[in-house]
Amino acid sequence: MKAILQPMAMPDQNDREKQEFLAQIENLRAMYADEAEFLDPILTGESVSSDADAVVFPQLIGTAFGAKNELNQIKIPIIVLTSQFGTVEMWDWEIVSFLREETGLTVFSPYKVELAQVIMRALAAKRDMRKGMRFLMFQDSPGEGMQSGIFKRFYWWESECTDLIEKLFGINIIYRSYKELNANAQKISDERADNESSDWDIPCEDVSPERFRKAVKLYLAIKDVLAEIGDVQGVGANCLNESFNSETTPCLAWDAVFERDNILWVCEGDTVTLVSKFIVYSALKQPLMMTNIYPFLVGMAALKHEKIDKFPDVKNSDDCALGVHCGYFGMAPRSFCSRWTLRPKVLAIVEEDSLMVDCEIEPGPITLAKIHPNMKKMIIIESVIEEYVQYPGSDCRNGALIRFKNNNGHQVMQTLCSHHALLVKGDCVPQLLLLAQIYGFEAEVL
Repeated sequence: MKAILQPMAMPDQNDREKQEFLAQIENLRAMYADEAEFLDPILTGESVSSDADAVVFPQLIGTAFGAKNELNQIKIPIIVLTSQFGTVEMWDWEIVSFLREETGLTVFSPYKVELAQVIMRALAAKRDMRKGMRFLMFQDSPGEGMQSGIFKRFYWWESECTDLIEKLFGINIIYRSYKELNANAQKISDERADNESSDWDIPCEDVSPERFRKAVKLYLAIKDVLAEIGDVQGVGANCLNESFNSETTPCLAWDAVFERDNILWVCEGDTVTLVSKFIVYSALKQPLMMTNIYPFLVGMAALKHEKIDKFPDVKNSDDCALGVHCGYFGMAPRSFCSRWTLRPKVLAIVEEDSLMVDCEIEPGPITLAKIHPNMKKMIIIESVIEEYVQYPGSDCRNGALIRFKNNNGHQVMQTLCSHHALLVKGDCVPQLLLLAQIYGFEAEVL
């Protein structure tokens, strides 16, 4: 995916300015070759190509102040990239302010290359979503199953949620049977599974070849459906609640789907998290993962669910949470993690041969980022992973101790919109604020 950018020149350039303008376009083409396609330049007041995702100004000059009428004809975002380093020149802040305040245009003036890359990648992803991008979800009976008292509460299985996602983003969510998928997986030969996984080199502990092979077969069955449908950018399954339909869990399959096929995935059929994951990752290209968030303020309700006696004994515990999902920290591709090991199942509700992933990312800054179920807001929570904590014999064998950076645990409790959290590695607030602006989300930063 590449953004399509329309270079535009200010009116009344002299010969020197024209040469500098053309030279900067070539500079930007080289710098952002992976993120953008630059159309032939036009003058202010001329018609912008209908293919363009944004107008780019490689140069700003003082004639902008007298071109308000011409500039008001622009109906798409503007990106100002006027320095030789592919960012905004500080001498252009006055003109940028004029463009924003006097014309009402959406103007991005990135001061770092990585911010410009986020803008371009987000514009491209937004366009491609509107073209009917496909997400694939395997499920049969949403809300029914092993923990129906919990799962029947989730908005992502309501037709209203599906319709809203498809209407607002243009995504086509395709549903297939999880039961049928697993039946097809069981028909795959041992030979095909062993040939497929012969070079995988997966870190495993206490995983028998038979259990591993079942997980590979599930991946191959998923891959067959992906090939049949074509051009799928996100996939998931109602894996936990409908675990009785499967001999294993799709944890290994999801890793392979990303590492080998470059397709994002989500657990438990959560389409809201999948949309959030796609929007964030397609723009930031930053390691991220899905997990459950258990703020210490929840108290016994969380402890009982995870079968642990108490939270870690830490200072200012009201500002802390555990990150844990299906027995371990969460689920992320191997390439995103500092440690990643495939292990036997932890949860009692999944089948005996099921597998789980025990993974970690380095302790340090993270950002919780999630689209609100109303699809109008992005919740952004500055946080840090302080360490990992272990509770042998519990449903939290290895969880992350997360601290909300701004000491605002009670405010976080009033703002969280789901137990499913999306953790992005690093302090990504500036990038996420740009992303929210591109998609028209209200951004709430905690």
